[in-house]
Amino acid sequence: MATAAVILIAYAIGSVPFAVIVSRALGLPDPRSYGSRNPGTTNVLRTGKKLAALLTLAGDGGKGWLAVFLAGRYAVDFGVGDAGIAACAVAVVLGHLYPVFLDFKGGKGVATAGGSLFALDLWLGSAVLATWVVMALLSRYASLASVVAAACAPACAYLMKLPMGTVWALVLVAALIVGRHRGNLRNLASGKERKIGEKEKEAAGAGARPTD
Repeated sequence: MATAAVILIAYAIGSVPFAVIVSRALGLPDPRSYGSRNPGTTNVLRTGKKLAALLTLAGDGGKGWLAVFLAGRYAVDFGVGDAGIAACAVAVVLGHLYPVFLDFKGGKGVATAGGSLFALDLWLGSAVLATWVVMALLSRYASLASVVAAACAPACAYLMKLPMGTVWALVLVAALIVGRHRGNLRNLASGKERKIGEKEKEAAGAGARPTD
């Protein structure tokens, strides 16, 4: 019962739509009304407001961290084990992907998943973040960096000898994130994906569709 409760709480935390909240607070358009229509950091950045994008990133990453931290800090007192805590990492990502507050139409979950990794294990989060940075620098594709980092997360957890419940939870998180990037992967395969720093009109001229 306690495990089910903390998983539901984690899902509710994940459902908080920071892209929408930040945009409204700063008087910006609803991120679901332009670009990729994705309520996430990258789409908010399309407004040209870097502060709004930074706040969205902090909020989405922070809620991933918070959900898992709370479970690890307090839920253990109610008999919730490692598997239950790992399940909260999955739940908070699901909340971001399918938020109850936005008719179950959310973002891609990369920042939220990243935040949850740091709460699960600081070294795990650092290793996956380093993977993302290296891939982003080498390829200049944020989507590719996200997919590779997500796929590496369970492998890193296994090599660090974290509980198997955590490893399997991260396998599921990776599958969710890769699934959310199907459109990006199609654009990558066809050479139409927008690179980091590439202007929107340049990508449009190359035939890219905004999918991030």
